[in-house]
Amino acid sequence: PVTAVKTATKKKARVVPERIYDTFIVGAGISGLLAAIKLREAGLNDFKIIEKAARVGGTWRENTYPGCGCDVPSSLYSYSFFLSSKWSRLFAKQPEILSYLEEVSDKLQIQPLIEFDTALENAVWDEPRQLWVLDTSRGQYLARTVIFATGPITEIMAGRIDATRLITHRFKLAQMLQAYDTFGKAADTRALKVIV
Repeated sequence: PVTAVKTATKKKARVVPERIYDTFIVGAGISGLLAAIKLREAGLNDFKIIEKAARVGGTWRENTYPGCGCDVPSSLYSYSFFLSSKWSRLFAKQPEILSYLEEVSDKLQIQPLIEFDTALENAVWDEPRQLWVLDTSRGQYLARTVIFATGPITEIMAGRIDATRLITHRFKLAQMLQAYDTFGKAADTRALKVIV
């Protein structure tokens, strides 16, 4: 039997599947893939993975700006159980890291376990039933545990810039450059890294 549950955002009833997963993994980036691999390695095969995009990769799929790469040596950024000799440089760039993650998910047969193009819309702990109720773009799921492997730097964060603060920071930078030059050293802005 299935139970109909009303959601706050929709007026019609949604059908809740009878199946209850032991574990639900949200995200198929580097952490989500690792969670699936380690669960399966431990013999815990009753899990579901969802990924909002059409392919694995998380941060390394979403961030494609020029020069995007890792600040950790490639050999240390690899999974210890799936080392790669393909890295072209000490600090890999985005395309190589994405390719590595795709290779891992393919060779370790994680890709077939992922439901792609499925976004998490809401997750609520149902105390009486001791279950997570997960609303996704493809329907509702139930699980005993959830691993939220959603990276913090995959979403674009647009905001307003306070021009007063920006002008103040530019003025302070100019003062720093003048002070630096005052001590007889060449003021070279290429050597300065300022985050506003």
